[in-house]
Amino acid sequence: MNIKLENSSLKSPVVELIERISGELVSNCYQCGNCTGGCPVAYAMDIAPTQMIRMLQLGRVSEVLEAESQWICVSCLQCYSRCPKGVSAASLFEAVRQINLRSGRNHAEISGLAASFLKDAPQQALVCGFRKLVG
Repeated sequence: MNIKLENSSLKSPVVELIERISGELVSNCYQCGNCTGGCPVAYAMDIAPTQMIRMLQLGRVSEVLEAESQWICVSCLQCYSRCPKGVSAASLFEAVRQINLRSGRNHAEISGLAASFLKDAPQQALVCGFRKLVG
């Protein structure tokens, strides 16, 4: 017997959007902390991956959308490989980034970068970096 415990009527519409974009269910996380324990950049984040998921579970969406952690995540998928439930915090961070970028909140401005950097940086690095940071 397969019982579905999720009650989507209790979720914020933004959490539902994050889940739809990421393909993850925040309710699947039971807060073991393996994602944060394996994250190579968790030390630099203001909200650790496990905290971000818990905030989404509790509906504290505005705090997650305003956090810097979404921009720091390197999408290495170490969180996913360590998760016993198969939840990818990296996919959730990417969804949060996409929501911010789609609403016009860029994290970096091209005009703010030095011309010498833009001239000397590898083109692939620029494209990948701006795809992540600019809408």
